[in-house]
Amino acid sequence: MEFLPKDIEEYVLRHTPQESAVLHKINRETHLKVMQPRMLSGHFQGQLLRFLVEMIQPKRILEIGTYTGYSAIALAQGLKTEGKLITIDVNVELEKMISNFILEAELSDKIEQITGNALEIIPTITENFDLVFIDADKRNYKNYLDLVLNKLNSGGYILTDNVLWSGKVTMPKEKMDVDTRMINEFNDYVQNHPQLESILLPVRDGLYISRKID
Repeated sequence: MEFLPKDIEEYVLRHTPQESAVLHKINRETHLKVMQPRMLSGHFQGQLLRFLVEMIQPKRILEIGTYTGYSAIALAQGLKTEGKLITIDVNVELEKMISNFILEAELSDKIEQITGNALEIIPTITENFDLVFIDADKRNYKNYLDLVLNKLNSGGYILTDNVLWSGKVTMPKEKMDVDTRMINEFNDYVQNHPQLESILLPVRDGLYISRKID
């Protein structure tokens, strides 16, 4: 998942704002207590997410895939006073852990945590968004994109994580597993989507940044 040489990565982190205390705690406890800690956004990407929010200044953010709450809190830390973030995750077992981190970060007034199937929940949401962060099950990336596009304000942004899939997207198609093939097809779909202008950044495991242009 990490494509930079270790010395370059360490140099980059030294020249990146530090994690807040609560983000550092989430990072540590996720690695100690939760399976697949590599799913965590982590220090550099977390600061990038916060920075993008401060640049775009969205009033409403939708996050699909909370995991342990790192990215939700990083995004919310960049929000203005009136901003709000809705985060959805299907994992009931992590619900209490996430809510405790949100409380500790003093972001309960900005983050609404929803536990359930995002494919079922998103159609019930009546408000529109200025920014969407997709970081859930990879096989449904296209479905998530299609669901949120009509809830995204014109000029709004969609950020999609893990779109390089540990570099597997460069494999010959006949050698790809199902998840890799789905990510590869999603990337092509985004690139050619008539309502989106997009750029794929080789940040961590790949971050697609798309802007709605209609």
